[in-house]
Amino acid sequence: QLQLVESGGGKVQPGGSLRLSCVASERAFDAYYIAWFRQAPGKEREAVSCISAVGGRTHYADSVQGRFTISRDDAKNTAYLQMNSLKPEDTAVYYCAADRIDKLLLLTYDYWGKGTLVTVSS
Repeated sequence: QLQLVESGGGKVQPGGSLRLSCVASERAFDAYYIAWFRQAPGKEREAVSCISAVGGRTHYADSVQGRFTISRDDAKNTAYLQMNSLKPEDTAVYYCAADRIDKLLLLTYDYWGKGTLVTVSS
């Protein structure tokens, strides 16, 4: 059973940056497709970005395109989400998800972390 643990959340001012990390418990991390999702208070969970298992192909939600960057370091079993130019509307709990099947930005990933809170406020 793959386990995922997110970290790096916190409070930041508008325009600031944060880098989230997602560490996986399994050495076969490079076989997994990884995605980041977020859920704001009172709203449904939405996709943010995903990265493929091979080749590092990435996709982004329109709302974060050009501001967020997803990456992975398979040697460290870790995926990252670099978030720049943060806005108050980026405030949410951010979740890392993984699957052996390419599910792009769908919500049906098999494995999920417990999330890390990002608050963008002055």
